[in-house]
Amino acid sequence: MNGRGTVRAKQLEVNEIKLVQFCSRRFPMKIIALEEHYGLPVIYEAAHKANDRVALAYDVLKKTGKFKESKTGFPAGIYDLGEGRIAAMDDAGIDVSILSYPTPNAEGLEPSLANELTRQANDALAATVAKYPNRLLGFATLPMLDPAAAVRELERTVRDLRFVGALLNSNINGRYFDDQFFWPVFECAEALGVPIYLHPQIPPKPVVDAYYSGFAPEISAFLSIAGIGWHIDTGVHCLRLILGGVFDRFPELQIIVGHNFEILSWSAWRMDYSFPLGKNGGLKRTIRQYLRENFYGGILAGEYVGQEAGSIDSGWSLAYQAYLGMANTVGIDRVVFTTDYPYGDMKAARRFFDQMPISPSDKEKIGHLNAKRLLGLEMNKLAEVRAAA
Repeated sequence: MNGRGTVRAKQLEVNEIKLVQFCSRRFPMKIIALEEHYGLPVIYEAAHKANDRVALAYDVLKKTGKFKESKTGFPAGIYDLGEGRIAAMDDAGIDVSILSYPTPNAEGLEPSLANELTRQANDALAATVAKYPNRLLGFATLPMLDPAAAVRELERTVRDLRFVGALLNSNINGRYFDDQFFWPVFECAEALGVPIYLHPQIPPKPVVDAYYSGFAPEISAFLSIAGIGWHIDTGVHCLRLILGGVFDRFPELQIIVGHNFEILSWSAWRMDYSFPLGKNGGLKRTIRQYLRENFYGGILAGEYVGQEAGSIDSGWSLAYQAYLGMANTVGIDRVVFTTDYPYGDMKAARRFFDQMPISPSDKEKIGHLNAKRLLGLEMNKLAEVRAAA
């Protein structure tokens, strides 16, 4: 391309960006956010009593002021299942939030206690969704150390409470879901036609000790979780699911992975070369094919709650580069919107999305069309779906 052609191409690109930004201001689209979290004090206390390692890491971070604690939990807002959450959504321009239970949680507690607490969490979420039927939906939390009970709870929450899937936190006390012990839950999700959101969890203790220790306590604590540790753990977990044959056994199962697809967008190329057909343990497809047929990825800005939107990276260039890697790996039809609230900043997530230099049609897909297809939703029917429950 000659110099004149290059200049023209750049000008067309600038014009498209301006058009996208103009359309975002004048014609705001519907936004469905898929990684939006809530908590219950009783579960946080039970996890803390059981020496949950994320809860212990949070203890270290609280002392440094990394996150602010309030009557609405840690981070602030995690216990808010009322008007405060809806107001935050309104302020940021989020139409629908799919609420889910992150870590620390009840999944890995003693099974009888986990059964009780996960049911409490799901019932509390169902009551909240019933109050705001056109704004909130739910992913179930499950007692994963009792797969039979987890299956019953997934069936109950989807069929009776009208939840749209489940969120599982990566690894249960160091055990990964390629272990066939957990596969009844995958079989149930596939049969129900609902996705599993695979959310980060702190890596097993030997990994934390080897990789993330040796710094100041607050640095080691954060490094082992949101700093990088749980993103690597979740990405490795996804590759274990593929190599373990989960998707050959359950070919219709769909897994959602947030945080700009964890490590998968920049490691998939290596995995494709490392485990080609015929040399991948007998798998039926390539790594890339599994990622493009069984996984969805969620975009995310970089700001944690309390960080001013755009102050660290004014153009969100790093988040955008991560998005590009994800979109090129799974395809634009498998990218969804997330804010990671209340750990992430909801306003920053929306501002990042609005200024992304992509076509209006791609924004529609990320903003709500892909989520509607994945979850079986119609935006104008959300209230009727909830009322029918």
